[in-house]
Amino acid sequence: MRAVLTASLAAILAGASMSAALAVPSGGGSQTPSSSAPGYDSADDYRKGVEALKANRFDDARKSLAKVLRADPANANANVLAGLAAAGMNDLKAAAKHYERATKSDGKLVLAHRELGITYAKLGDRAKAEGELAKLRKLGERCGTGCADAKQIQDAIGAVQAALSQPTQARLQSEPPLLFASAELGDRAYLDAVALINEKKYEAAIEALERARVTFGPHPDVLTYLGFANRKLKRFDIAETYYRAALAAVPTHKGATEYYGELMVERGDMKRARAMLARLDGLCTFGCAEADELRKWIQEKSAPHS
Repeated sequence: MRAVLTASLAAILAGASMSAALAVPSGGGSQTPSSSAPGYDSADDYRKGVEALKANRFDDARKSLAKVLRADPANANANVLAGLAAAGMNDLKAAAKHYERATKSDGKLVLAHRELGITYAKLGDRAKAEGELAKLRKLGERCGTGCADAKQIQDAIGAVQAALSQPTQARLQSEPPLLFASAELGDRAYLDAVALINEKKYEAAIEALERARVTFGPHPDVLTYLGFANRKLKRFDIAETYYRAALAAVPTHKGATEYYGELMVERGDMKRARAMLARLDGLCTFGCAEADELRKWIQEKSAPHS
C-alpha cells in the first residue's frame, strides 16, 4: 500500500512542467523548501509531526501538529494529520473536530471527508456520517470516472459505507497519502509553481503550491506564493489570509511583508502599506530588494496623476 500511494503522488507531480531557468519573483525565498524548512519552526514541526505519525508516536505527533496549527489554524492537511494523531490516541471527539476544520478549509479534501465519516460512525452519529457519505458522492459525481481522484473517492465511499454497517469494526486510515509526499516531490512542485507564476498561469501555480504544502506544511515561502498567485487573480481576501499565515509562521519574512504591503497599495490602504515598508526598513538595515520594490509601489500610487 505504501509503495502504491507513493507512486500515485509521484505520478501527479510528474504531470507538471519543469523549467530549466527560473526567474523567481522578488518576494520568495532563494532556496527550495526542503533545504530551508528546518529554519522555520512551523514547517519543521509539520515535518516532525509527519515523522511521528509514520512511527505511530501519536502523542509526539499531536504535540508537533498543535504547534503548526497555532501558526496556521486553517491548514487542512495539518488538521487531517492532527485528527489521525488524536484517533491514534483513541480521542475520537478531538479527531472529529480536526477533520471538521479540514473539510471547512478544503471541501474537496477526500481523505478528510472519509475520516470524518468513519469517525462519526464510530461515535454513533449516523446522521452526520451519512452527511459525509453524501458529500463524497457529490465529489464523485463532479469528478466522474476519468479524473485523478476517482479511485480515492470511490474507496472513501466504500470505507464510510462499511463503517456505517459495522461502526465498532470501522478502521481509521493509518497511512494517508499525505505521509508519503517526499521532500523531493515537494520541491519539484514548488519549483513548478514558481515557473508557472513567471508564466502568469496563476491557477495552475496554486495547484502546484498546494501539492508543495502537503509536503512542507506552513512553509512561509509556499504561503507567500499562494498569497501572490491569489492576489494576481484579484482574490484579495484569500491573498491576505496567506500573507498573514506566512507572517504568523515567520514575522521577519521579507517576501511576505513586501507582498502584503503591495496588496495594501492595491486596496488603497496606504497607511498599512507604509507600515509594511517601515517594517521592511527595520529588517533591512542596509537596504534590500523587497523594501526597494514596495517603496516604488507606494511612490507610484502616491504620485499625482496628470
